[in-house]
Formats: sequence, C-alpha cells, structure tokens
Amino acid sequence: MSRSPPNSQPPPELRPGQSVALLQELHILTREGKLNQDSRRKLKQVDHLFQFIEKLLGELKPLADELTLADHGAGKSYLGFIVYDLYFKALGSGHIYGIETRAELVERSRQLAERLGFGRMHFLAMSAAESASATGVPARIDVVTALHACDTATDEAIAFGLAKQAQAMVLVPCCQAEVAACLRQSKALQLARTPLAELWRHPLHTREMGSQLTNVLRCLYLESQGYQVTVTELVGWEHSMKNELIIARWTGHKKRSAAERLRTLLEEFGLGELLATRFPALASEK
Repeated sequence: MSRSPPNSQPPPELRPGQSVALLQELHILTREGKLNQDSRRKLKQVDHLFQFIEKLLGELKPLADELTLADHGAGKSYLGFIVYDLYFKALGSGHIYGIETRAELVERSRQLAERLGFGRMHFLAMSAAESASATGVPARIDVVTALHACDTATDEAIAFGLAKQAQAMVLVPCCQAEVAACLRQSKALQLARTPLAELWRHPLHTREMGSQLTNVLRCLYLESQGYQVTVTELVGWEHSMKNELIIARWTGHKKRSAAERLRTLLEEFGLGELLATRFPALASEK
C-alpha cells in the first residue's frame, strides 16, 4: 500500500484523522502525500458532499440495528470509502454498500477495503435496479446516495430508495439524455402547438432544458412519495458543471399536489410515455 513519507505533513484540505493511505490508494493524493489541481477539485466535491451526508447520518435513527448506506453508480467508490473513513469507522458500526455495474471496479474496491481493514463495506457488481431485490442488500436502507450516476441511473437509485424505504437520498445527477431525446423527437409538433417550445428549439437548449426538466420531475416525484426535497449547488460552478445536489428527507407526507403537477408537466411537454417507466408509483395510482 502506498504511504506518504514519515515526516511529511498532510495537506491542510484534509480533515483531522483522515486516512492519507486511503487517499493515496484513490489517487487523490500523490505518493508524496500531495494534492494536484485536479485531485484538489475532486476532493473538494466529495468532501462537500460528505458534509451533507454527515449531517443526515447524525440525525437519523437506524431502521434496523445499524445504520446502512447504499451508494449507487459507485465507480471506484470514492464517496463510499471517504464516508466510511470519516464517519462509519469511528462509529464502530453500520454498513456501506457500493453498487456498480463494472465488475473490475467492484473487485478493486473489495481488495482495497480488505487492505484498509474496512470490514463493513460491501460491493456488488450489478445495476441499481437489480440491487433492489438482491439477497446481499438489506430489506431497508437508511441513506441512498448517487454521485454523478449517468442518465436514468439516478432514477433507478430513486426507485431503489423508494423500495428500501430510505430515510434520506442524496443525489447528484449526471448526463441526463432521456428527456432531451423525447423533446427532440416531438419538437416540430410542440413548436406548432405552443411558443414554449422555443425554449428547446436549438440543440444546446434542448439538452439544457432536458436536464432541467428531468430534475424538476424527479423532485416532484420524491415529494409525491413522501419526501421533503432541497435542491442546492454541490460546489461552485468553477469546479464542476454537474453540480446540482438533490437532498430528500422522508416525512411520510405524500403531496398529492406534487403528483398532479408532475403529470401536468409530462402532458405539457409531450412526455406522457415517461410516466410508466420513470414514475411507476404514480402510474399505478388512479
């Protein structure tokens, strides 16, 4: 395992007690224990996200005996490892489940967790949709995270959270193409029907409008299913354009008005076919 030189001081960006060895394994720190510009930006994003997660974890009472967190689209599990290192390790209990479709990344994460002694981290090579019924995942999960889960993977993470009765979800969506594709297909019809279609007449605007609308619909869906939703920036826009942070806390109060507005938006934008595929809980309601 990579180690920083014995007499070197960790960078000031690190939290007290944060594992230098872990950050070196994740290639956030160099072998000399230093940060370059790219890794400093990456660390800032993950650290800022951790602050939100840490607050949520401190507020929650576990649904079962111990706190559980499922991280979807985990990739190299930067987020999961850092949450474990800074919170679960000192807590002495709780489990993190990293869910990722690429088997080679899952195996790499398993090996790293073993080397670091992070015994309550678990990694599954499957999609978010598959993990909802997987035997290796608890029936209920306290917190669901998805950092830059591409396109519909964020929706799958939301569906997982609903199925697992999650107390909180922390989502940073990425690369949302599905709605933009639907807007593009119906563009001629919509331009003839309403001047609002000018908002997505040009290809760049179509992509941006699709991204904006996707997240608005996600927020309404979460509210309709009993969550209080907050939307904010993850970090400054100079660090990342994939910057929208959606935090949903379970209240149990399902907002009928949110469901009605979601359906109205789908109809207004010619996206009715998405109701059954992306918002199944509403599609089954009369």
